[in-house]
Amino acid sequence: MIARRALAGIGPRAARKSPERAGPRYLRSVGNTWGRLFRVTTWGESHGAAIGAVVDGCPPRLPLCEADIGTPISLQMPNLDQRPGDYREVMEKYRPSHADYTYEAKYGVRDWRGGGRTSARETAGRVAAGAIARKLLAERFGVTVVAWVSKVGPLTVECDPERVTREAVDRTPIRCPDRATAERMIAAVEAARKDGDSLGGVVSCAVRGCPAGWGEPVFDRLEADLAKAVMSLPASKGFEIGSGFAGTDLRGSQHNDAFYMDAGRVRTRTNRSGGVQGGITNGETIFFRVAFKPTATIMREQHTVSVAHEDTTITGRGRHDPCVLPRAVPMVEAMTTLVLADHALRHLAITADAK
Repeated sequence: MIARRALAGIGPRAARKSPERAGPRYLRSVGNTWGRLFRVTTWGESHGAAIGAVVDGCPPRLPLCEADIGTPISLQMPNLDQRPGDYREVMEKYRPSHADYTYEAKYGVRDWRGGGRTSARETAGRVAAGAIARKLLAERFGVTVVAWVSKVGPLTVECDPERVTREAVDRTPIRCPDRATAERMIAAVEAARKDGDSLGGVVSCAVRGCPAGWGEPVFDRLEADLAKAVMSLPASKGFEIGSGFAGTDLRGSQHNDAFYMDAGRVRTRTNRSGGVQGGITNGETIFFRVAFKPTATIMREQHTVSVAHEDTTITGRGRHDPCVLPRAVPMVEAMTTLVLADHALRHLAITADAK
């Protein structure tokens, strides 16, 4: 049996061509849409004229205003501060740990002005769409989402996911709710900046008020969708939920979340599962962490390769944060709300059919 060729434009004759003879070509656009029922499609490039998103499937009669998102559900944000000149050297050289080489290896072309679709600026559309999902979750389901910076470089802070507030997170520019640790984090980032270097870290996220029953038991497990969502963010490098990797140090007798009844509600005495069991929410707080690498563009000379595939060096230029963590907080929250809004509507669709 011969498998069907799924991509448009690839017929038997085209399939026999070598990559060199066929030449670079776009077959079809993929990977720009998230969700099944609550769907978000983003568009635009890093230094293009505008970026934005289209939200499809939002339930009716949800009041929205500029305080929620700034624009209607068809979202467009003009890019008023373009500086493509900062990237002239990137026309001829691949930036270490960026998508310059891999994008060109896949498509045969790339947008060298800051990475095009691979740029973190693309996430502005996600955050705007996430504001709609956040309001839907809060008003229709009583669900709240809050994320915070819990690690920068070697500096860490342990916060109670049941108690962290948005006000405490936004109290410092590093978005760490613990003031003392936040000051040390800020000092560490400033030291890295002065050294022409960068730092990575971890964003933690808590979802409170989520009822039991959201998610699916096989391929569409809630934690799997959360992992895919946050790992689609630029610079993300790791995901763990609940006890995560630390749970591997425990025995089952130590790790299991024992059930008990509380005012007619099934609860767990611990939450090492992170609020999800068997791919489905159990009603406890969903808690997970996302690792972000140090900012790839640094103000130091680095070894790289040119587009002509010759060894050379490159030095970072332009406006680049020495630490992406503060900006990653709303990005993690946005992707979390999009996942939960989609699963909430999917759950309603299933339970409505069952009645």
